[in-house]
Amino acid sequence: MPKFGRRKAPPAGYEDIEPTLRELDKKLRDAENASHEGKRIVEATWPIFQLHHQRSRYIYELYYERQAISRELYEYCLEEGVADKNLIAKWKKPGYERLCCLRCVQRADTNFGTACICRVPRSSLPEDAAIECVHCGCRGCGEQFHTLQYTELHIVQLRTLQLNALPL
Repeated sequence: MPKFGRRKAPPAGYEDIEPTLRELDKKLRDAENASHEGKRIVEATWPIFQLHHQRSRYIYELYYERQAISRELYEYCLEEGVADKNLIAKWKKPGYERLCCLRCVQRADTNFGTACICRVPRSSLPEDAAIECVHCGCRGCGEQFHTLQYTELHIVQLRTLQLNALPL
């Protein structure tokens, strides 16, 4: 998480989301320092991509879906780098509502100039095909009816929202 003292003071309401952001930041630091023994090279960065996605998704959902934070606080989080504004801009577009990371839609990073395998709907793939994104470990964000699997971090976020009396 960026250093907050350098620019301006956080707006009102930041203290409600700060514990969750601090916990996500702590998990991000732990993921960066975690041992990558026995993992493929690309697998070492997957937890970092996933936590980055969760932090941005948390801010996005609070502002756009739950209307629990003010526009001023939302813009502050984008300016300070708490959430990825480019990823959030993609989430606002039709077909990209559940995009896992920006690398999956950048065609320059692939051999054949196509999108990542996780962007292909499962109905278009053989049933026994193993879908796993090389960039971030996503198992399919191109589904029209994407089912969100609640991880331990999602449950912590929901509990934090309930404790801080923000509407779910």
